[in-house]
Amino acid sequence: MSDYESPEPSPEPTPTPAPAKKKREGVKMTDAQKKALNKHMEKVGKDMSASEKKSHRMKMMGRMRKGMSVAKAHRDISK
Repeated sequence: MSDYESPEPSPEPTPTPAPAKKKREGVKMTDAQKKALNKHMEKVGKDMSASEKKSHRMKMMGRMRKGMSVAKAHRDISK
């Protein structure tokens, strides 16, 4: 008989669950912000395609919800 024993197979590592996405509750745009964004989109959206307009608008909304003004958000995007 051999003194060598086969090692036991190591147990499968349990997959860690993906971190839950944080919900941004209560972060809504005011009516004044919505009006300012609409005015901005009329001005800058003339020479954009539909997908470019949507992308620009979504980026603007994300920044405005954080408290940026229209001008500051637009400068941040246009860098």
